[in-house]
Amino acid sequence: MSRIGKKPLHLPETVKMEALEGVLKFTGPKGTLESVLPKGIDLAVKDNVLSFTRKSNEPAVRALHGLARRLAQNAIQGVTEGFVKDLQLVGTGYRVATHAEGLSLSVGFSHPVIFKKVPGITIAIEGTDKIKISGIDKQLVGQVAANIREIKKPEPYKGKGIRYVDEVIIKKQGKSAGKTAA
Repeated sequence: MSRIGKKPLHLPETVKMEALEGVLKFTGPKGTLESVLPKGIDLAVKDNVLSFTRKSNEPAVRALHGLARRLAQNAIQGVTEGFVKDLQLVGTGYRVATHAEGLSLSVGFSHPVIFKKVPGITIAIEGTDKIKISGIDKQLVGQVAANIREIKKPEPYKGKGIRYVDEVIIKKQGKSAGKTAA
């Protein structure tokens, strides 16, 4: 039995759930999200507690047991609290500003890079070097943060680039000048 899949999932009073042919629809104070219930996984609801069980012990179904519960948990957390990712620009002259289409990033290129708005995601700028990405869909928030980071990844020598706030960059030592080969 999956350790994550066998745990019961409590449905808060502020969240309503509808189960329709393999799709779970969660509605809460922040919005509505849908979660797919994989084939081979059954859902039982009793007293606002969700229980996920699997129909067989095949490896493919066993692998989806914990996934189904975690997707439902992320949807519940998203419609009640939401998700946030923080990014930081590190480097001389690296700045972020709002633009009509989304974000304007000055990150060492000869031109500013424009990152277009994504529906369902709120992007806030704190100062000139911090970006806060928030939304109700955990996967979408993480993907948008990764796409922004991909514009200018932190380089390993000075650490310049766009990074997550809690990310640690392992730095490399530069060339040693004056070494002679023997």
